[in-house]
Amino acid sequence: MSFSFAQVALISFMYVAMVFGIAYSTERNWIPDKVTTHPITYILSLGIFASAWAFYGVIELADRFGYGALAYYIGTGLLFLFGGFALRPLVELAKRFQINSMADLLVFRYHSHLVGALVTLLMLLAMLPLIALQIQAVADTMMLLIKGQEQKTQIGQLGMQQSLGLVYCLGIAVFAVLFGANREHHKGLINAMAFESLIKLLALLIVGGYVVSVGFGGLSGLDDWLSNNPHHALALYTASDGATAHTLMLVFIATAVSMPHIFHMTVVENPVRQSSSLASWAFPLFLLLMALPIFPILWGGYHLSLDIPAQYFPLAIPLANGNPLIAILAYIGGLSAATGALVAMTLALTTMILNQWILPSNALKTKRDLYRQLIWMRRGLITFIVLVGFAFYLLLNNQFTLTQLALTAFIGTLQLLPSVLGVTHWPKINRRGLVAGVAAGGGTWFVALFVPLILGQHHWSTTIGPIHIITGVDAWQDITLWSLGINALACLIVSRLTRQSDDERYSAELCSQDELSHPVRLTLDIRSPDEIIDRLSTRIGASTAKAEVERALHRLNIKPNENRPFALRRLRDELEANLSSLMGIAMASDIIDRLVPYKVPEAHDAPDINLIESRLVVVRDQLTGLAAELNNLRLYHRKTLEQLPLPTCSIGQDLEILMWNSAMTKLTGIERDEVTGSHIKDIRAPWGSLLHRFSNSSEHRFYKRQIELNQRPHWITLHKASIPSSLSQQSDGQVIILEDVTELQLLEQELLHSERLASVGRLAAGVAHEIGNPVTGIACLAQNMRYDTEDPEVLECIEHILSQTDRVSRIVQTLVSFSHAGQQTSDHMHSVSLRDCAQEAISLLSLQQEKHQVNFVNEVPESLSVYADSQRLIQVFVNLLSNSRDASPLFGDVIVAGSSNPQHTTITVTDFGSGIPQELQDRIFEPFFTTKEPGEGTGLGLAMVYSIIEDHKGGLDIESPAHQDTTNGTRFIITLPNQNQVDEQGSSSPNSTQSS
Repeated sequence: MSFSFAQVALISFMYVAMVFGIAYSTERNWIPDKVTTHPITYILSLGIFASAWAFYGVIELADRFGYGALAYYIGTGLLFLFGGFALRPLVELAKRFQINSMADLLVFRYHSHLVGALVTLLMLLAMLPLIALQIQAVADTMMLLIKGQEQKTQIGQLGMQQSLGLVYCLGIAVFAVLFGANREHHKGLINAMAFESLIKLLALLIVGGYVVSVGFGGLSGLDDWLSNNPHHALALYTASDGATAHTLMLVFIATAVSMPHIFHMTVVENPVRQSSSLASWAFPLFLLLMALPIFPILWGGYHLSLDIPAQYFPLAIPLANGNPLIAILAYIGGLSAATGALVAMTLALTTMILNQWILPSNALKTKRDLYRQLIWMRRGLITFIVLVGFAFYLLLNNQFTLTQLALTAFIGTLQLLPSVLGVTHWPKINRRGLVAGVAAGGGTWFVALFVPLILGQHHWSTTIGPIHIITGVDAWQDITLWSLGINALACLIVSRLTRQSDDERYSAELCSQDELSHPVRLTLDIRSPDEIIDRLSTRIGASTAKAEVERALHRLNIKPNENRPFALRRLRDELEANLSSLMGIAMASDIIDRLVPYKVPEAHDAPDINLIESRLVVVRDQLTGLAAELNNLRLYHRKTLEQLPLPTCSIGQDLEILMWNSAMTKLTGIERDEVTGSHIKDIRAPWGSLLHRFSNSSEHRFYKRQIELNQRPHWITLHKASIPSSLSQQSDGQVIILEDVTELQLLEQELLHSERLASVGRLAAGVAHEIGNPVTGIACLAQNMRYDTEDPEVLECIEHILSQTDRVSRIVQTLVSFSHAGQQTSDHMHSVSLRDCAQEAISLLSLQQEKHQVNFVNEVPESLSVYADSQRLIQVFVNLLSNSRDASPLFGDVIVAGSSNPQHTTITVTDFGSGIPQELQDRIFEPFFTTKEPGEGTGLGLAMVYSIIEDHKGGLDIESPAHQDTTNGTRFIITLPNQNQVDEQGSSSPNSTQSS
């Protein structure tokens, strides 16, 4: 049974079109995100590991090695199963530093461009046989389908099989260019690879099920056939060429770590963080399902006595049985396996060649769009790699089986195993050791396997003196052990004999599993993101620099005007990571290190507390045992400092803010996130200058330093202590504690003011006697003169004299009485005329000629009286009238009125000023709260009024605006109990009339 060329072409075209459609639909967001971002999609995309060799070639592997073929699945499955040890550190490292290729990872770890170039060369050579394998598998299976029509189609001098391979390669190149050349995450590519993995898994399972059910008549029929042909069952326990499964296991375990396309899909195209833990068991399950049909298909081919290579049994069995549907499904399964692997290998190699060879050796044109330049470079490289792979396929000319090509490629990539292990688990390896190991091991592989492959030699032997050397793919087991042994030995010896550079040691510590091992706080000589843009513009162009900085700012949620050192350090590291994903870590590090370099502090290395904190937040769910306990202890102490009621901050030796607790935020109004990581003098006024001056001072306390907050004076006392360092005679920074002593300062000022008033009162009392005697004498003489004359003019003068002496007496008596206010007890409680109290207060305020004048209107009825302390009520009126005068316009009215009912007497003081805002009315009775200018008031007047009225069992309220028609003015309303109410309250509370 065979198909026509047109039928095969149509089937291939329809399948490829379907893959294109899935990728295009994903890029257009026509497929829901819950499908494209689901972890299962990512797990299936890892199925590119199972290339055309896993679909076809593993049948030949089972034929040659029996159960040893399972090493392919077991080795990779174990690696993912224990991925927490082997893969997760690499994945997290690559994600954190935006590393997008195996070469970039090794460049980052070993800090050498030579390493990247050498690794890229080795991977390109090792991948060529694997690329040729995919092309050969597709071309061979096409020829199986159209057997007997070989002469109908060809391109130029190429035969039909080669022509089909060329068309297939061009299709792959177009697909990779369309969906893999851009910088962004390739959602369409992942979905297409996942779809292809699902297709090849289903195809292989269906073919296996078809062989068992149709070829053997079920599982019982398979058992009977094996019983009748025991040599086939026994062959599973021995390898045909004497090779051991242990070597296969080593090769296949290393494959999943060092294969560039596996690294590309595992790390670079990983869209979901939580999928790593799922992959640890789901991908081994995928491999198990792929392995199930292998031996039934092999036995099915034996059962039919097929005369074609065992590697193509999955397609040959349904063709031999005349089942076109299963044959087409098997062909599509193999096509999908080859396509997914070939696309992933092409993209991985493209990234490595671009980042390690082309960009370091060619200056980018800064006046042109950098992104567009890179996209066209990738497109050209993709096409070039596919065509080079096709040329290599033509060079080999189908002289090797799929297994031989696969083993050659796998052994080549195996030479990276010591280097990859050195990334996270072997920190003492240095760049010289890596170069020596890769050169020795890779050179051995190149001479012993790759060169014979090019020459078409399966077995090539030579004698050097007494040593007989066998090379070629038939000796793959010995070559594997020798090349890897030489590699590891050279790497160890050279690393032992040479020293790591400081850059290597720093990178090794960053790559170690303890990612907090080097938390040194370095410094930058930049002050803003705009400065970074200006510097980067010289290398990558102004538009690209601006776009990359804005991208990093958005990712970190940092403001464009940010100037905190810690934030700028984070921005610099994020930029380096972003540029690494764009052009490789070698170029990115070179650009960033040259244009935005770190400066090593002159003092000893200071720990970067903010870096430690941010990393611990990320990994806290992964901490276990003692590490988790220590982290809980850290959190407890940090929360203690955060909730400390005293404003506290800590600063590093370089005066960078490390901690800023909630009390500090409440005092300063500056949020923790806004100030953490800032230089102390960059904090907004007045705190920056005050803290900077104090931190640089030799004094351990600043006592009552006056600052202006909200246009009002505040007094702050500062204390500090040094944080001792683990190094002798040094400190890691300071802890500063602030005390807001404003209330204490104002109380002290009020106490001094009260003392001065008391002194004035005592002086007034003494002066009153001295003034009173002469005034009394003058008054007596004037009265006597009134009886000694009849002259009207003289009598008028005498009346003026008596009036003025009476005024002097009243003024002196009022001053003496007011100076005694606040000293009264319950003995001073008596019936008081409210009109007289208000009038006396008005008289006192009238003496203040320096104040702007208003018209005091006393409308209190003369009959209105209460049981109270007259001097303290005068004090109330003085404060209320003084406030009303200050709030009133010039020559405005201030009205005092009163009324009474059987229970209470009400007095109101009303002005026509601007009024008091609603949001301030609840606070005006608080001590030290004032709306006056600094120096104009203490904020204690209304608090004292409230206290006096409360002592009289009354109430004080405010109404503003007082005049609804003009919406201005303020009215204070005093409510005092009448005499009978006071008596009732006094009987129930004997001490209620005593002032506090």
